[in-house]
Amino acid sequence: MIVALIIACEVGFWVLLALGLAVRYLLKWRRTSVVLLLCEPLLELVLFVATAVDLKNGAEPGWEHGLAALYIGYTVAYGHYTIRWLDGHAAHRLAGGPRPRTPARYGMARARHEGHLWLRTVLAAAVACALLQGAVWYVADGDTSSLRSFQWVALRAVGIHGLIALTYLIWPKQPKGGAESGPADRVVTSKERAG
Repeated sequence: MIVALIIACEVGFWVLLALGLAVRYLLKWRRTSVVLLLCEPLLELVLFVATAVDLKNGAEPGWEHGLAALYIGYTVAYGHYTIRWLDGHAAHRLAGGPRPRTPARYGMARARHEGHLWLRTVLAAAVACALLQGAVWYVADGDTSSLRSFQWVALRAVGIHGLIALTYLIWPKQPKGGAESGPADRVVTSKERAG
């Protein structure tokens, strides 16, 4: 049941996002789009409550409960970022808005971008570990080894992502010309916007 609910929440996330952006930019109903986009966190709340009820009803803590915590942590950390990114692209494509800024590709600007993404991963892991620890305390008497193993999964993800982000700082990629600039470092001119 929990796995099906995780899949339903993921599908629901993308359906609500597509509907919210379509209503905003195709139908020009801004308030309705805001309401649709604000429904996104309700999906995680439903998943959280369903997982807690499942454990309360005596379900043995398993990998699906750990996966639910990781999913909630990920959407807390990356959900708004994803919505904002897609909103910028939809505004550009559907409403003639400015081209969204892309992350820098080179140098320290790219290292900063990767560092910010790593901090989001830290937040995702912190939320997931807190939820998993709450589940461990909630179950108390049962076998909580699967929940503890998912805490280690979250911490390993932070470590691996941190090492990857660190490589951008230690060995910054340089453009062929050797200058340290990227698309995020330059201002889009009105002439470029019109073209």
